[in-house]
Amino acid sequence: MQLQTILNKVQKFKGYVYENVTMSQDGKKLDVHIRPRRGSCPTCSDCGRKGAVYDHLPTARRFEFVPLWQIAVFFVYVMRRVDCRHCKRIVVERVPWSDGKHQTTLTYRWFLAEWGRRLSWSETAAIFRTSWQTVFRSVRYAVMWGIAHNSWENVTAIGIDEIAWKKGHKYLTLVYQINEGGRRLLFVAQERTKESLAQFFRMMKADNCQRVEYVVSDMWRNYLDVVQQFVPNAVHVLDRFHVMKKFNEALDEIRREETRELRVAGYEPVLRKARWCLLKRPENLTDRQTTSLREILKHNLKTVRAWLSREDFQRFWEYSSPAWAGKFLDEWTDRTMRTRLQPLMSVAAMLRRHKPLLLNWFRARGEFSAGCVEGMNGKAKLTMKKAYGFKSFNVAEVALLHTPGKLPTPEVTHRFWRRGQKLAQAFLSPRTET
Repeated sequence: MQLQTILNKVQKFKGYVYENVTMSQDGKKLDVHIRPRRGSCPTCSDCGRKGAVYDHLPTARRFEFVPLWQIAVFFVYVMRRVDCRHCKRIVVERVPWSDGKHQTTLTYRWFLAEWGRRLSWSETAAIFRTSWQTVFRSVRYAVMWGIAHNSWENVTAIGIDEIAWKKGHKYLTLVYQINEGGRRLLFVAQERTKESLAQFFRMMKADNCQRVEYVVSDMWRNYLDVVQQFVPNAVHVLDRFHVMKKFNEALDEIRREETRELRVAGYEPVLRKARWCLLKRPENLTDRQTTSLREILKHNLKTVRAWLSREDFQRFWEYSSPAWAGKFLDEWTDRTMRTRLQPLMSVAAMLRRHKPLLLNWFRARGEFSAGCVEGMNGKAKLTMKKAYGFKSFNVAEVALLHTPGKLPTPEVTHRFWRRGQKLAQAFLSPRTET
């Protein structure tokens, strides 16, 4: 079977013929020469209509294709110029295997983009003997195509969070789709300001915003204000994870302060190395941590009072009625404000201010939480770590939307990539003898 026959099976272009294939003297390049089919008319690169041939460019153009057996493959074609009646001008024709002045074929771009999803871009460039810039342009092309063909119709629940991507408190605002069957990254923006999140809702447009039923976020004021502005009818859930995180921060602050006080006063350091046995859930403690916690609870300490108050608040999540949960919250905050434990009192005051949003947890029936958001944050951080960080936000945005974004791909690319994947699995899977 000749290479032209294989290419006609994999990449057949209407109106064009694979004429012949030549190999360079060093055996590192294959040139696939293409010519237009007789009687075919070129396509105008501006309007997309057929037109008459005006002339040909003086030299042939080379387009890099998917390599075979570590041999670089190039399409070689002499471009025609079109005398377009609709545009009233003479332009270079549009070819189906590439666009603009790119020197790579569309298939090769999708090929590199798929490998760039699994490996770092530097590794992908080294394996296929190309440059980092070529891999980046391929991934950017895949992301731009996916954004143009992305659908917002099934987005009914979103999660909002931020991650640090540079030293010096440099953050990225991330918005995820978290409803079942479609968990993915939707949007990336610099910083965590109101404008950062407002860009997402403006891009989403009013019709799609009306379909959003649930929003999960932390208690960052900028996020709360923007959500109320653009999706006021959505059930805004302050997640259990972020609420209990505030409790643990307050408890740890009280423990550190009391440890210093006990050391200065010359008492036994009972709170030394007790951080995790106090912060972890009792059912997750090891035997050694359980013993340590039992000894600590025998003492009348501020830390013990704060720990008991936190454990008492855990009953809040066991309610099924928002009304009864609200009554419990009022009683708990009243008791806590009399403890004279300032970090814990700050948490109680914060819960009072966000009481309506806390009760939305029960209106959402606990169906949506930040657990999936934190999990996808881990994937986003892994994407950043795989590249050892990015100097430019634009590059970081492309990388994040490409991997956790799960953007759509064209059908032809799916056929080209997945068939090879299934074929490899068929050879690697163990065979059963009959």
